[in-house]
Amino acid sequence: MNVLIVFTHPNHQSLSYAFLQEVLRGCEENHDIQQVQVLDLYDENFDPVLKFGEKKKRRDMYKDPDMEKYRNQLSWADKIIFIYPIWWGRPPAMLMGYIDKMFASGFAYKDNGKMLPVGLLKGKSVVCVSVMKGPTFYPMFWLNNAHKVLMRKALFQYVGIKKVKFFEFGNMENPKGKHKEKMNKVYRYFQTLNNHSITS
Repeated sequence: MNVLIVFTHPNHQSLSYAFLQEVLRGCEENHDIQQVQVLDLYDENFDPVLKFGEKKKRRDMYKDPDMEKYRNQLSWADKIIFIYPIWWGRPPAMLMGYIDKMFASGFAYKDNGKMLPVGLLKGKSVVCVSVMKGPTFYPMFWLNNAHKVLMRKALFQYVGIKKVKFFEFGNMENPKGKHKEKMNKVYRYFQTLNNHSITS
C-alpha cells in the first residue's frame, strides 16, 4: 500500500516532528507498505489562502493546475496520515487551508442533490496523529469532542473516507507527559499497519 504523510508544524524541533520520525520508522519496518511520501506543508511553502475572482472560480478548484501535484498525491495514496498539533481546539490554519484547497467538489466529492454528496475518495483510510498542551480529556469534555467530529464527520465521511483513527495526545508540554511511551505506541501501530487494519 501507498502512504501519504501530511505533516503540519513549522518547527522541526517540535514533538510533532518527533512523532513524524516514529511514524516513518514504523513504516520503514512494515513490509505491507510499498512507498511513503511526506508532504511537509511549511517546508513546501504551501499557500493555504483561498483566492477567487473573475478569472479563478471556486467551482474550478478541482482542476487548478497549481494543485495538480497535491491531487496526484492524494489519488495515489491508500492511507493518508495527518500529523499536527491542536491549537485552539482544532488543527493549524495551514492544514485547514490545505484541506480547503484539496478536498474540492469534482475531486473529493460530487454533489448529487441529496443531503450528502457522493464521496470520491472511497476506499482510502486516514490516521490523525495530534498533540496538545492541555489534558487528553479536554477536547472531549470541554469542547464536545469538536476536533474529532470536525475531522471525521465534517471532512472525511463527507468525501467517502469511513475508516479514521485518532491518536490524540494531551499533556505534551508536561515533563511527565509520557512522551516516549506515546511515541512508541505510534511507532508500533505503523510497524504493523496493513490495508485491513481496523481503525476507529
